[in-house]
Amino acid sequence: MTAIPALVPLPRSVIAIEGAPFVLTAQTPLIADPDAAAAARRILSAATAQTLALPSDVSASAPALTLSLGSDIAPLGAYRLVAGDTGIEISAADAAGLAAGLHTLAQLLSPASEGWLVPAIRVDDAPRFAYRGLMLDVARHFFPVADVCAVIDRAASLKLTHLHLHLTDDQGWRLQLHAHPALTAAASNSEIGGGPGGFYTREDYQEIVAYAAARHLTVVPEIDLPGHTHAVGLAYPHLAADPVVTPELAAEAGTRGEALPTAGMPYTGLGVGFSSLRLDDEATFDFVADVLGELAHLTPGPYLHLGGDEAFGTAPDQYDAFLSRVTQLVADLGKVPLTWHDAGRADVAPETVGQYWGLTTPDAESTDAALAFVRRASGIILSPADAVYLDMKYDDDTPRGLTWANGPTSVRRAYEWDPASIIDGIDDDDIVGVEAAVWTETIDDLAGLDTMMFPRLAAAAEAAWSAPLGSTPERSWESFRRRVGGLGPLWRRQGIAFHPDGRIPWAQE
Repeated sequence: MTAIPALVPLPRSVIAIEGAPFVLTAQTPLIADPDAAAAARRILSAATAQTLALPSDVSASAPALTLSLGSDIAPLGAYRLVAGDTGIEISAADAAGLAAGLHTLAQLLSPASEGWLVPAIRVDDAPRFAYRGLMLDVARHFFPVADVCAVIDRAASLKLTHLHLHLTDDQGWRLQLHAHPALTAAASNSEIGGGPGGFYTREDYQEIVAYAAARHLTVVPEIDLPGHTHAVGLAYPHLAADPVVTPELAAEAGTRGEALPTAGMPYTGLGVGFSSLRLDDEATFDFVADVLGELAHLTPGPYLHLGGDEAFGTAPDQYDAFLSRVTQLVADLGKVPLTWHDAGRADVAPETVGQYWGLTTPDAESTDAALAFVRRASGIILSPADAVYLDMKYDDDTPRGLTWANGPTSVRRAYEWDPASIIDGIDDDDIVGVEAAVWTETIDDLAGLDTMMFPRLAAAAEAAWSAPLGSTPERSWESFRRRVGGLGPLWRRQGIAFHPDGRIPWAQE
């Protein structure tokens, strides 16, 4: 084989083998346990834009698709795919590995008159990092359950494992809680630009969690604290400090023609850093304990994200004491606290994992904060804003998006970085994983999410899954642009409204 097929993220090993291609049809026999069989039918039907029955009650002698667990495959999430004219076998370390193998199979399919061709091939594959995430901001603009589920399917197709939901911010509170119903009754009906906002009922949230789990994604809910909390004051004015309006914030609001944040009034602008809870009142901690306790009960996954970023309206000593107390509260609830790297300066609970959102060339303050989590041995998630913040413009002419993260972020820049090369002193052993983020100040529908995420989400997925950048000839921009371009027909069949970057050779069906 002269070149790796259109596979993203890049597998560890791809070898052409002797034999003719396999022909997959709606009637190809499927040998698998019920859960794996259901996943195969769902993934391959979506990839072909047609319903594939894949029956399990046909002649055993017919060439089949066989899915099985293998004790010789490691680590978790790893898989082996062998295809030829006599059949396709996917074996894996666990159910998530089988799903990963099925998504690779989906990328290998090419249409033919008699069905879908799969080349004679062997793929041996395993992830670099166990945590491979996507953050979706549903606070700045609200997205209905169906859109969130569509994002989950897109994330799963690139072998991601975590969906981080940014559920609260100055513009709105998006999750119903029995303990504090006023949060959604009074603080959910606004968003950037003055739209209607919205919220998820507890049942909606549980539906999202279950939908994600069926696709081997873990939901990581974020309640941003103690800043980004203006919406809390709409429901409980006694818990929110007055906005701190700096000259810089006022100037930016004037440039954009936005109203300044006002206590007790919904905020629909783009400004950040002006809000804070009242941290000198014990009632605030009672409120936070109620919220996080109910959220922990609703969330089966191990993580609760506490935000902790851009708390410019909070006194430093109060910020430090708050993060120390609240991360310990989360740990006592049996969850792993997650915070943005800003909290590294505080005496957080030792279990707390940091999430770095600085630049690929970090400043000293961000470096020190990120290293604090490594010194505690809890680890760090890498989300460098000028590489994997997918709400950044592609170029100056992109209609949506922002440019604050070191200007526009091209697909090439989203690809050409390596997690272990960002911060001196942090290598693979210190890195929990990689997470892309899509903030929604300028995005208000699924088509907009698609355009801003794809193809850059594929670049982030490769950083999270594949070997280090430059470690092989195929782990390069030139290889990636060819491979990701080959996914154009698949993404069109899946209904993904990707950005047709002109520097990528997009394949037609």
